[in-house]
Amino acid sequence: MNEDSGRDTSEATPGRDPSGAAPGDRDGETRKTVWVALAANVGIAVAKAIGGAVAGSPALLSEAAHSVADSLNELFLLAALKRSERPADHLHPFGYGKERFFWSLLAAVGIFVTGGCFSFFQGIEAFHAGESESREGYLIGLIVLVLAMLAEGTSLIRALSQVRSQAKSHHRSTLGEIRNTQDPTLRTVLAEDSTACLGVLLALLGMALHMTTGNGAYEAWAALLIGALLVYVAFMLGKSARAQLIGEAAAPELQQQVITFLHDQPEIDTVTAAMTMQLGPDSVMLAARVDLVAGLDSEQVEEALMRTKAELRARWPQLDQLFLDVTDASTADRARAVRARHRLDDVVERRRQVDGI
Repeated sequence: MNEDSGRDTSEATPGRDPSGAAPGDRDGETRKTVWVALAANVGIAVAKAIGGAVAGSPALLSEAAHSVADSLNELFLLAALKRSERPADHLHPFGYGKERFFWSLLAAVGIFVTGGCFSFFQGIEAFHAGESESREGYLIGLIVLVLAMLAEGTSLIRALSQVRSQAKSHHRSTLGEIRNTQDPTLRTVLAEDSTACLGVLLALLGMALHMTTGNGAYEAWAALLIGALLVYVAFMLGKSARAQLIGEAAAPELQQQVITFLHDQPEIDTVTAAMTMQLGPDSVMLAARVDLVAGLDSEQVEEALMRTKAELRARWPQLDQLFLDVTDASTADRARAVRARHRLDDVVERRRQVDGI
């Protein structure tokens, strides 16, 4: 097996995507997005907690717990950004890119425990509570929620702006970028901000109905709905982080392009397998088995493999871990490779239709 697992900066600029944006540039934007979200959530958490205590509102207290969870998660995400930047060493030869996946998993657990479970507790308690509501206190609570919506909306706009910028550089829709982004930090912030805005709307509705009807069940149901929303978001974020930690393949579009490129090389007769793993938002490992055309001597084989890897890095710098294995393909290997390529083409076409490309 001919290997090259080092990062060769003389052949390409590792991690720079087709838009020309380096990982450091994107990480800087993501870091700003996280800081904006953290500042918004800390201020909102304090305001919601005070307003909820004054109003005796379970929905508002649930939202306070939601903001506390989000604030803790932003700290997790900042830690992820910093720790994932560490260079590869003898203990972690493929680098620390998966730190982001680990910390995003912790953020999902935080949303579930601190936000979702507390909201369920508040909702259940509210059904049994017989406290009388204070109109003045509820007015304060409503004012707090309106201010929270403005702050959360500002943070959400910042996150969406970064997503739209990345979508434009990747030549796909904003929704497609949200679905396909490999950056768990940005995905988590976007999910948190979107959920926070929806949670504030639920709390506003519950409090308004409580004030209008005098029935506290409306707020109890609002708290339960907020809890269910947080649990769902935590599950989806945790599911994504789990897939990435276990070892998720690169995007099907990238796999398709790489396989097509390998097949186009004059020295390669068949690509019997091309396996990828996402090592980080800007780092992908490629291990491919290729059957070369007959008649090549050892020097020609080595030259062909070196040139192919250099061109792979030049076209897709995120392929910073490359392994090319020369093998003799059997008839069964060739048939299996053809079937796999057809399945991959179908997956890419379905994704294009879903993303509206």
